[in-house]
Amino acid sequence: MKREILMNTTAKETRVAILEDDVLVELMVERPDAARMVGDIYKGKVEAVLPGIQAAFVNIGTEKAAFLHVSDVALEEDGEDDDDAPVPVPAVAEEDDASGGGGRRGKRYPPIQEVVKKGQDLVVQVSKEPISTKGPRVTANISLPGRFLVYMPGSDHVGVSRKIEDKEERARLRALAREILPEKAGGVIVRTVGEELTRETFEREMRSLMSTWKSIQKKATKSRAPAPVHREAKLTSGIIRDLFSQKVDSLVVDQQSVYDEVRAYLEQVDPTLVERVHLYTDSVPLFDARELESEIRDAFQRRVNLPSGGYIIVEPTEALVSIDVNTGRYTGKKDPEKTILKTNVDAAREIARQLRLRDMGGIIVCDFIDMESKQNREKVLQELRTHLARDRARTKAFQVSELGLIEMTRQRVRPSLYQTQTEACPTCGGTGRVFTPETLVRRIERSVRRVASEGKEKALQFRVHPEVALYVIEEEPGFLRGLEKQFRLQVGLRDDPLMRPDEVRLLVPQSQVDLTARYVSE
Repeated sequence: MKREILMNTTAKETRVAILEDDVLVELMVERPDAARMVGDIYKGKVEAVLPGIQAAFVNIGTEKAAFLHVSDVALEEDGEDDDDAPVPVPAVAEEDDASGGGGRRGKRYPPIQEVVKKGQDLVVQVSKEPISTKGPRVTANISLPGRFLVYMPGSDHVGVSRKIEDKEERARLRALAREILPEKAGGVIVRTVGEELTRETFEREMRSLMSTWKSIQKKATKSRAPAPVHREAKLTSGIIRDLFSQKVDSLVVDQQSVYDEVRAYLEQVDPTLVERVHLYTDSVPLFDARELESEIRDAFQRRVNLPSGGYIIVEPTEALVSIDVNTGRYTGKKDPEKTILKTNVDAAREIARQLRLRDMGGIIVCDFIDMESKQNREKVLQELRTHLARDRARTKAFQVSELGLIEMTRQRVRPSLYQTQTEACPTCGGTGRVFTPETLVRRIERSVRRVASEGKEKALQFRVHPEVALYVIEEEPGFLRGLEKQFRLQVGLRDDPLMRPDEVRLLVPQSQVDLTARYVSE
């Protein structure tokens, strides 16, 4: 598979696009006013301990206190090196290398009130950014990512990335790690790019990470909570460290300073990759030249068309992400089951891509088109899982349910692209819907009835969007005359292009006193 990383940098924004076989699969955006927090380390102060939910809230200086669950305080001490052993998830947002990053559910931990106390100072690391109304999530199990290793000073676990599949290489790396890691110095995970790691490289990076940890401890000792004591690498640096490896064919950047910075870094850590870094200098913007801007715009649309002619509808909600699959104009030739299978397989690939591209997480429910054949249902599920395996975020797709749904989860570390790049529509309040003109006309009718019942006004003027006024003229031409006759009031209607499509204002004509709040609001 051909893999490319494209970096578009301006003074106010850095965008990183990851392409697989010339198809955009991931987009990361960083702006100075909304810097990423995941991986940052703080000296915080425990504000509250809640035994009922086995969690604590820690003040780290953010708008909302950070959430700390007991599972993120108590480390496993069994020291097993099996890949399924529960170890702290590395704090790097994009980290996909943790051997056994899951497996915490069902584990027994000491009561939270025995582990932390209110008013206690605590060094914590952000593992999930603030999302919607929630504050950040933090962990006391610190992990420091390097290019080849993830160092965990509070653990004794030695692991190897699950994506390194060669058994002999895994055994060699684990043995090397145990041999070099100083006694009681902490734990380590060898990352995917650490395949074929040499002893010299291992020792050099280990010394660097341990030195970083000592500096963090020193700063934490001198700082007064709440205070930041370590910032995770910026987007550009993090991408080079975490993703740029022999499996990536090229890295294209469009700014000279970034190009120089990347080459200087690679000269130190992996000179063989330097020749894969390219500076883009054409006058046509990089993302335009690669036709990515239209794909990025499509990432905010509800509807995504499939190659077969079918389509999927992506609906993010507060509780979960709902994805619906439809055949659309693709009807096949003769066999309906084959038609449905092809659409569902196409949809499975596209769903996996859209989740990565939009960076959607949490609970996801996919409503594929019903299939009679159990074998075909398994094919669709396997296709989905195969493409989800390319995702750097942890995912899990469950069996097809009795309702024909595939339920899955995807690791949510930060707000999705949809949340960071858009805001709720001021007209519809984020629902994507507005009241119809007919509904607004009925609202006007009820408002007139309320005013008439009090008998204080003799004339009223309603202001509405031009489309509502046009509806009255074309569909209900006798509407105003009927109101005047029924309630013995003068009723006027005036169109105002500055009004929202479903907005109604009620005024007294001569004084222009606004009566909307009193008589119209419903």
